[in-house]
Amino acid sequence: MSDPTTTTIVSPDHGRSFFGHPRGLVTCFMVEFFERFTYYGMRSMLVLFLAAPLVSDNPGFGVDGATAGAVYALFTGGAYLLAIPGGWIADRLIGQRKAIFIGGLFIAAGNFILAIPATPAVFYSGVFVMVLGIGLLKPNVSSVVGALYEGQSGARRDAGFSIFYMGINLGAMSGPLIASALGEKVNWHLGFLLCGIATLAGTLYFIISQKYLGIAGLPPQNVPPKERKNTWTLLIAIGVAAAVLAVVLFARDNPPSEHQLALGLFAGQVALAVFFFGYVLTSKELDTAAKKKIGVIVVFFFCAILFWGGFEQQGTTFNTFAFEYTDRSLLGGWFEDGQHPATWYQSVNPIFIIVFAPIFAWFWVWLGMRQMDPSAPAKMAYGLLLLGVGFLVMMWAAQLVVSSGGKVGPTWLVLAFLFHTFGELCLSPVGLSNVTKLAPAKFVSRMMGTWFLGTAMGNTIAGLVGGQFAEAKVDQMPGIFLTMTLIGVGAGVVILVISRGLRGWIGDAK
Repeated sequence: MSDPTTTTIVSPDHGRSFFGHPRGLVTCFMVEFFERFTYYGMRSMLVLFLAAPLVSDNPGFGVDGATAGAVYALFTGGAYLLAIPGGWIADRLIGQRKAIFIGGLFIAAGNFILAIPATPAVFYSGVFVMVLGIGLLKPNVSSVVGALYEGQSGARRDAGFSIFYMGINLGAMSGPLIASALGEKVNWHLGFLLCGIATLAGTLYFIISQKYLGIAGLPPQNVPPKERKNTWTLLIAIGVAAAVLAVVLFARDNPPSEHQLALGLFAGQVALAVFFFGYVLTSKELDTAAKKKIGVIVVFFFCAILFWGGFEQQGTTFNTFAFEYTDRSLLGGWFEDGQHPATWYQSVNPIFIIVFAPIFAWFWVWLGMRQMDPSAPAKMAYGLLLLGVGFLVMMWAAQLVVSSGGKVGPTWLVLAFLFHTFGELCLSPVGLSNVTKLAPAKFVSRMMGTWFLGTAMGNTIAGLVGGQFAEAKVDQMPGIFLTMTLIGVGAGVVILVISRGLRGWIGDAK
């Protein structure tokens, strides 16, 4: 990649490019499309590949469900966790463009490693390389989109992000439909290879079209040399410490299992959250009103953990249910075994997002014009309640599996995905928006990091819980889904009960 400072820079063209938006938006759209294609394509295959028998027409590693779930937890939880330092590295050192470029190469390389029919150790190294790449790329594409609209109206900026998010969901929809189906029905490693090619294509397009980004994403110029040097020193120290820890853990006779590593990751995430929120809440720089707003963010943080811990079981629990207990004969004539791919169900949520996100956005505005718009805590509660309803649907489906001794139709999964999507549209935009509104100016960036941390913790939980589901007996499934229902509904009810008090803590923040 050529140095951005020597590249011919073209001012963003606002008049004739992408629906009247800067031409650089196309660049970010395509990068995010291919990255999400890869992420969701790989995520949809991961658990099923790991659990596939060693001896079969399309062999996997034949690991138990708990191990597969733990690897999923390490992958998804680690990817979102590393998005925090990924944004920091770009902001303080290399700029968003270089972070996106390097991250794209790492993601592609990781998938190419996964495409090698080799040992689990080689496969896990590919997963690790992917995690590093996602941590660099994911937070910085959004930052570049924001920079393209610097100084422009909020409505134009919102419209640009709406187009950008369409790229996210189109990629998330396409990956499972194409790459995951290829992996599941033909050869898992070909599916991973296609994911790598997709990210490489997006990265090459980024190199070719980055001139349309103007000055967006260039390396930071306002960081003092001493601070830059100290940041590099800290980064190198962290890398060395991580390498030493890896040697200590794995260069011994009894290295930790995947499940132990996932539990260790979750423990580290909890410790990080406790340390950071404790530091902020005890800060003498904040008055009582500011600390109350931080308290609301803490509540939203726990809501995010619970919600994503349930929602992200799409790639574990729901994937297993689709593969083992769902009648997939619809369109099955296209496939040799008469069953359409189980991974296709991973495209249901992004399809629903594309269809219903504009409707929800209009509905909230319509309620607001009539002074009926629910408060932020109430919307968070609705998200958790809808999460619980989705698991209630799955409990009924599991009961039908137990009573019939067979499989159920795909309607149950689709309906559960629908309720979970509605929950996401209630909780996710509201939580992210209110973190920026409630956080004191000095802590806004770090508080945004806590939202990524909550998502990371939820994904880690989803992997661990999904692994236990895969190991459960058939007659235990209804009880597992009932527990998840009670957690979602119970948490939603608690938030509704305390929502009036939380509104008081929010104060004048709009």
